[in-house]
Amino acid sequence: MSRFAGGLCTSDRTPTNTPFTTRLMRLSCAFALCLTAVAACGRAPDGSGASAPATGWFVEKAAASGLVFNHFNGMSGAYYEAEIFSPGVALFDYDNDGDLDAYLVQGQMLGAGKSMAQASFPPGDSLPLTDRLFRNDLTVDADGRRTLHFTDVTKQSGIHVSSYGMGVAAGDIDNDGWVDLYLTRLGPNVMLHNNGDGTFTDVSRRSGTDDSAWSVSAAFVDIDRDGWLDLYVGNYLAYSTDSDEGCSGITGQPDYCPPAVYRPSADRLYRNRGDGTFSDVTARALVQADAKPALGVSTADFNGDGWMDIYVANDGTDNVLWLNQHDGTFRNVALLAGVALTADGDAEASMGVDAGDYDNDGDEDLFIANLTAEGSTLYRNDGMGLFEDEGVRSGIRPASLAYTGFGAAWFDADNDGWLDVLTVNGAVRTIEALVTRHDPYPLHQRPQLFRNLGNGRFTDASREAGAVFERSTVARGAAFGDVDNDGDVDVLVGNSNGPASLLVNEVGQRNHWMGLRVVSRRTGRPSAGSELPGRVEGRDMLGARVGVSLGDGRTLWRRVRSDGSYASANDPRVIVGLGASATVSRVRVIWPSGRSEEWTGLAADTWTTLTEGSGHDAAR
Repeated sequence: MSRFAGGLCTSDRTPTNTPFTTRLMRLSCAFALCLTAVAACGRAPDGSGASAPATGWFVEKAAASGLVFNHFNGMSGAYYEAEIFSPGVALFDYDNDGDLDAYLVQGQMLGAGKSMAQASFPPGDSLPLTDRLFRNDLTVDADGRRTLHFTDVTKQSGIHVSSYGMGVAAGDIDNDGWVDLYLTRLGPNVMLHNNGDGTFTDVSRRSGTDDSAWSVSAAFVDIDRDGWLDLYVGNYLAYSTDSDEGCSGITGQPDYCPPAVYRPSADRLYRNRGDGTFSDVTARALVQADAKPALGVSTADFNGDGWMDIYVANDGTDNVLWLNQHDGTFRNVALLAGVALTADGDAEASMGVDAGDYDNDGDEDLFIANLTAEGSTLYRNDGMGLFEDEGVRSGIRPASLAYTGFGAAWFDADNDGWLDVLTVNGAVRTIEALVTRHDPYPLHQRPQLFRNLGNGRFTDASREAGAVFERSTVARGAAFGDVDNDGDVDVLVGNSNGPASLLVNEVGQRNHWMGLRVVSRRTGRPSAGSELPGRVEGRDMLGARVGVSLGDGRTLWRRVRSDGSYASANDPRVIVGLGASATVSRVRVIWPSGRSEEWTGLAADTWTTLTEGSGHDAAR
């Protein structure tokens, strides 16, 4: 991210090959737009300067539910590059009890000879500095009242990961029905195998996935339709604290370096052998790949051919769309598809990314969260894998110019049948307006919720979303899922050098909905505890497409996925908002293998598990 600080807004990147006068004009225009955006960046943490309703669509419940975690990025005044990019978070069901547990990534002190006494933000109750696993002990009383309570089970789980953490990916690598974790770090990465008895084992070296590069986002995806989850790892820069260049900002004061100062690291693609190990197939599979600074990864079938593709959001360079060639190889078609650069031909500093069908036409569109003064990008898919930049026409780009977006995802916040999008924000370069207020961490910004109007346009609904959207933090990772199993999507947010946030949805249940867990029959070796009562055989079928046909003839398509957002892992279950309709005529699942099945008679406003082979065969 080339970064430029000025006034209220911080422009963190302009392409280095753009003429200086053109770059200056763009920055000036962006700065003016920042001043007239919906809300200025750098709002005070208490939301001063803006009024907000006392209650809204989302309510903060992290501390009240026992999810107490403070991230620590090791800031000591040295401006080490890694300090500004974590933490990621995960929502996943590690103990197969039917509710979502939470994994939170932790940082460390950086630099030889640095001590905790030099840190600007003591970690407090997060000592010792390790990643944390919290078990969800959700209770539902006779009246249907739900009570969230999280318990820190890190110690009993056997997890002790104390390297500098970036993100987390979740998926069942051995098809035993228990979700495993892949942790991206400031090298080397860690693979944690879920033993099925509440504990995890570090199998990084044995599995062959202990990549030593600086990795940020990763995704589990079945690239060859063999029924085993493969692994894509997005790597960022060839960097260590020993190689830090020590850059300065526009005022001459020390600041974080732009990424162009360092060489990018090449991404890695690992193929699952089906025996607990992976082979590095990068050289053969990613044809003519150039190293680029990757920050976000999202997988989907973008051209509708039944094979999973991979989209990579890069920092300050063109983004990449790896199109699956059905033979174990991929081809980068991003430029031809219209998703490498903006409609103006600019490369952006892209972080969070997600794919979803926002216009309900049956294909996967793309949302990318970018840097302050760039605005977020919306690419609409024509159904054949060709895209058009709708960022300006949709209203999203102008409304997001004042923000630097990280965690982001498509989800139906109010269950009206149209996918909305939420971004959590935080600058990567000092905001001068906050410096003048003597702010100790002058990077914070508030989140944004964009509500889908159903006509191709979005409105910033952050005010309706509630007082929690007026809180200003340095937000990074965001995981999306239904933590209280009430049929709407909640959001877990990882905040740099601050407490984690849990935004519980209070609006979605006002409309009808259908919740689906889509799984295969177990094909892997059983783990300890695999016969526990109530557990689901098989794994979540990441990549499966789910079509819910309503009584009025519409079909809403959603995807089973745990990837997307930024450095985080989402609930793989599918929630489909039905609006005012309580009638579903049929549900179709297109499995990653290409097989298609249908179910009828499924009830709305409840959770249902669909197991491969239990439906009626249907023509695709």
